[in-house]
Amino acid sequence: MRLLLPMVVVLLLAIPAPAGAAGFELVAPIPGPAVRGYDDVGRFAAGHRGVDLGGSTGDPVRAAAAGRVLFAGNVAGRGTVSVDHGNGWRTTYQPVLATVGAGDVVEAGDAIGSLLAGHCAGACLHWGLTDGETYANPLAFLRLPPVRLVPAGSAPPPLPRIAAATVGALDGLPLRGRLTSRFGPRLHPVLGVFRLHDGVDLAAPCGTPVVVPNGGTVTRVDHHPAYGRRVVVDHGGGRATGYTHLQQAHVRRGQVVAGGDRIGTVGSSGLSTGCHLHWMAWRDGAVVDPMG
Repeated sequence: MRLLLPMVVVLLLAIPAPAGAAGFELVAPIPGPAVRGYDDVGRFAAGHRGVDLGGSTGDPVRAAAAGRVLFAGNVAGRGTVSVDHGNGWRTTYQPVLATVGAGDVVEAGDAIGSLLAGHCAGACLHWGLTDGETYANPLAFLRLPPVRLVPAGSAPPPLPRIAAATVGALDGLPLRGRLTSRFGPRLHPVLGVFRLHDGVDLAAPCGTPVVVPNGGTVTRVDHHPAYGRRVVVDHGGGRATGYTHLQQAHVRRGQVVAGGDRIGTVGSSGLSTGCHLHWMAWRDGAVVDPMG
């Protein structure tokens, strides 16, 4: 009896809080067991930032929660699907032969593709959960999370609080446009020097409506010498997005906006070579890739 009591305490510590407590619930994309777990490591440390679920080649892969397909294609030669859940987080699935395309609306359990070989010996699905900057263990957000033993006297790391999944506006993007320049170092087209391109450029005709993919509060509406007419929206939790080179701004500072609300129109103001939206994002004050 003395041996059993500590084990009971450990089991109770190991049971995560219900996913619904944070509003976000997932279903398993395939029914197979976890063959490799999630490593809770720092942002720049080496580790396994996802879980591997065992399966067989050709098994259906299903969306873990409602959302819009953000990406369906190849990444480094590996079939990949990413679903934006409209709450700042997205799930990723590899290697998958996609049966959906970017912009498709999916519900939890909808088929998004079939499992391909190549990730594990045999076949397995690498399943991830990220906000584009940090990662979380998707198994911890299952409706019936697995029990995991931890050493006596310790507790599992706290889970991030994630809002319930929703279907975001315009595939999680501020407009339907052609991606012409990604986030990262590049030769500036006007200044002619190598520097960080601190956002992504989406080409569209001047006057095209620009919407905010997720709700928040407008904190800035101004004109900048380089960025031109811009709007910045604070989404809470240390997250913010910016929309620059606008032709017009349709919001005011302090205004509360919902996902899908129009905030302005595409333009070419500031240091710009043509009609496009320069879309920016910040996490805890640091500029990050808005497309993750």
